[in-house]
Amino acid sequence: MNDKGKTTVAIVGATGAVGEVMLELVAGVADKGWKVHALASDRSLGRDVDFGRRELPVEVLDNFDFSGVDYALFSAGASVSRVHAVRAAEQGAIVIDNTSEFRYRDDIALIVPEVNGHLLDDVQPGTIIANPNCSTIQMVVAVAPIHRAAGVGRINIATYQSVSGAGRSAMEELARQTADRLGMREVKPKAFKQPIAFNVLPEIDVMQDNGYTKEEMKLHWETRKILGDESINVNATAVRVPVFYGHAEAVHLETRRDISISKVRELLAQAPGVVLAEGEEGQGFATPVTHAAGKDPVFVSRLRRDLSHPRGIDLWVVSDNVRKGAALNAVQIMQALRGRT
Repeated sequence: MNDKGKTTVAIVGATGAVGEVMLELVAGVADKGWKVHALASDRSLGRDVDFGRRELPVEVLDNFDFSGVDYALFSAGASVSRVHAVRAAEQGAIVIDNTSEFRYRDDIALIVPEVNGHLLDDVQPGTIIANPNCSTIQMVVAVAPIHRAAGVGRINIATYQSVSGAGRSAMEELARQTADRLGMREVKPKAFKQPIAFNVLPEIDVMQDNGYTKEEMKLHWETRKILGDESINVNATAVRVPVFYGHAEAVHLETRRDISISKVRELLAQAPGVVLAEGEEGQGFATPVTHAAGKDPVFVSRLRRDLSHPRGIDLWVVSDNVRKGAALNAVQIMQALRGRT
C-alpha cells in the first residue's frame, strides 16, 4: 500500500453517471501526490473525462494492471465486477464495489460509513467492500440513530425513485418523453416498460417469486445486514417517478422500546450525514429538486408519531441517489480507510 501522499485510485465505469460523480468527488479530495485512472470498456477508448480542472484519458479496463492501485472504485455493472473486481483484489487493490454482485455474501462487508464504518478497521489490501443499494443507504442513515436508541423491529417503506437510478438512457427517455407529451406526440417507452413522463411505475428491477421486486427485497436484505440485526422486518414498495435526480422515501417504523418524538428529533439533528428539514416558513419540506439534487446529506422531514401504533414513527427521507446513494458513499469508504492510523 502506498503512503497517504501517494494514493493511487482506479475508477471503473468512469464514463457512466455514477463514475462521473466519483471522479468529481475524488478530484475534490486528491492532492498532487495522487494518481487516478479512469477505466471503461474499449468503446470509450480515445475519450477524455473531467477530473476537477483537468481531464483524464479513458483507459481500457480489460487489459488494465491493478498492481500498485490502492483503491479501485467499481460502478460498471455486476457482470463487470464479477470478473474485474475480483481480479483487482487479487492484484492487491482494496475494491469498493457499487454493484449488487457482492452485497449478500457473508464474507464481504456492506458499508455505510455513518452506520457501520467500524467494520473497516481491519480491512487489508486485496479486500472487496460492497456499497449498498441507493435506496437502502439513505434510509439506514436516517434509521440507524433511532435503532441504536430504541431498537427498530419493523419498517414499512414506499420509495419514490428518480430515473437516474436506472442510468443515463433512462434520464434521456424522461427528457424525450416529456417533450413528446408536451408536443402532443406519441410516447414510445424503451428504457422502461411503460411511459415514465407524467407517470409513476410501481416496478423497479425484476419481479421475485414472492411478489416483491428485487429492489424491494434489497431494502429488506441490506437493512438487516448493515444494522446487524436479522430480526428487523422491512416491507417495501419501490416506485419509479419522473424526477431526474434524488430519491424520496416515506418511512414508517416501529420501535421496540418507547422513545419520544422530541428525542428522535434530537438524535437526527446530531446524526452524521443527516440534515433535518422541518419545513420552516418559506422553505417547505425536503424534496429531491430543492434539497437533494447535487447535495451530499440525507434530508429528513415530516417527522411525526404514527397514529396507528403507540411506538410508530413516520419520516420522509430524501437524498441524491447518485451522490450519497452511490458515488459519495464509496468515496467516504475510501477516505475512512485512508484515515486509519
